[in-house]
Amino acid sequence: MAKKILVVDDEYYMHRLMQHHLVRAGYDMITARNGREAVEKATLELPDLIIMDVMMAEMDGLTALKQIKQSEITREIPVIMITASAQMVTRQESEASGAAGFFTKPFSPTQLLLEIKRLLPEAVPS
Repeated sequence: MAKKILVVDDEYYMHRLMQHHLVRAGYDMITARNGREAVEKATLELPDLIIMDVMMAEMDGLTALKQIKQSEITREIPVIMITASAQMVTRQESEASGAAGFFTKPFSPTQLLLEIKRLLPEAVPS
């Protein structure tokens, strides 16, 4: 059974880019368009991993990350944060809030897949 990855971003092209690489690598993908949706879907769908943008409307990724990590149901789900901001403070806050990984846009899809395989080692698709 393929591992499920929740991709959270308010940009449609990011959903398409992620879908192209994740599905090709053998993962199932679900999406959310903001932090509020991410918290809801994480609780309902219990994905194996979450890839989330930092800057989004309604609820930003850092706030959503904190809520996901505070919930007993979702706290063990690894979260990779992605941002267009190269500020070190964003990376530090992400890591302090429980992020398992951090990428700055533009990023290498190959590097992202390697990070996913590192975080979900038993889930390496064949």
